[in-house]
Amino acid sequence: MKTIKVSVVTPDGPVYESDVEMVSTKAQSGELGILPGHIPMVAPLQIGSVRLKNGGKTEYVAVSGGLLEVRPDQVSILAQSAEVSDSIDVERALRAKERAEERLREQQRSHVDFKRAEMALQRAINRISVSEKR
Repeated sequence: MKTIKVSVVTPDGPVYESDVEMVSTKAQSGELGILPGHIPMVAPLQIGSVRLKNGGKTEYVAVSGGLLEVRPDQVSILAQSAEVSDSIDVERALRAKERAEERLREQQRSHVDFKRAEMALQRAINRISVSEKR
């Protein structure tokens, strides 16, 4: 089976690099499945998981938005933050989820930035969800 090189990079450096048979992720325009030889494209990503399939094995990377660039022989994901499922600190993600939920509850009583709290909640839920796919 043909493979395509994938690299997931954050401002802190590379998070994932490997050759895979298929990449699946959610762009803002919808679900994308990328195989070797895919047409070149660039797409903004939603907060979600990147599924990387190779040899009957699937790996997951949690990404907090970013940009996907596809070339026929390579997929590059430039994300604000990204974590491979095995390296997610679930306790930290659960605490972040609780903090974000509390901020959203307080939003009616104060001037908490609702959008920022909502995004923090989405990131935490995504990290928890991806960590469960180990």
